[in-house]
Amino acid sequence: MRHTSHYVIATAIIVAAAPAIAQTSVTDEIAKYRQLLADGNPAELWEMRGEELWKKKDGPQKASLEQCDLGKGPGVLKGAYVELPRYFKDVNKVMDLEQRLLHCRMTLQGLTREQGTKTPFASAGNPSDIEALVSYITAESKGMKMAVTASHPQEKTAYEIGKKIFFHRGGAHDFACATCHSTDGQRIRLQELPNILTKSNAQAAYTTWPAYRVSQGEVRTMQHRLNDCFRQQRFPEPLYGSDAITAVTMFLAKNAEGGVYNAPALKR
Repeated sequence: MRHTSHYVIATAIIVAAAPAIAQTSVTDEIAKYRQLLADGNPAELWEMRGEELWKKKDGPQKASLEQCDLGKGPGVLKGAYVELPRYFKDVNKVMDLEQRLLHCRMTLQGLTREQGTKTPFASAGNPSDIEALVSYITAESKGMKMAVTASHPQEKTAYEIGKKIFFHRGGAHDFACATCHSTDGQRIRLQELPNILTKSNAQAAYTTWPAYRVSQGEVRTMQHRLNDCFRQQRFPEPLYGSDAITAVTMFLAKNAEGGVYNAPALKR
């Protein structure tokens, strides 16, 4: 009887631990896969194309984007992304990278809003200039720490609005961003769901976007990531470059403060 009891107890422990063991195994294998590809991240091709687009004289005004001010002065890219979103005095509002980039394309190159937002997300045979430009700009902040200040009143307001959106429940499934991203250890299929309310998780998640998505064969920006989250919640898809997305981005970026930026990264 004693041996039987020990056997039953041991079996129960193994069965109970099996999901955790399986989860760890899958996570480890995905990490190994990413590591194997890390030295040849296809996102580098997007970065190269983005640099060409940044320096190319384009639009009705035949101007490059080299005088675009992303917050550290005209044309300064080093360290700009890790301080975004931020308040811009010239437009009296808080902007994230993609909003500000659109502003520069309109004011410097003379594009209309419709032209500037054309193809924000690439599809088969239809590349996106925006994703390439974002790849180039963000790569210039690799190795630097996230340092979004949220010191201006409008930055504080954007943060609070982003926080409210993060916790707001709605849509056909009564979901919120927090449904998936406010608890430790959650997953969807093989995908880990980081708890954004935990600093280390917020840092790990935010500092690896944009990223080359192996499953899609494209670099995807933070705007795309958030739009896709809203889609999965069955919310109406936000307009590209909307203030709502900038507010959510402010909330995420501020939560990731101090994390070392390491993107464009590589994801499944």
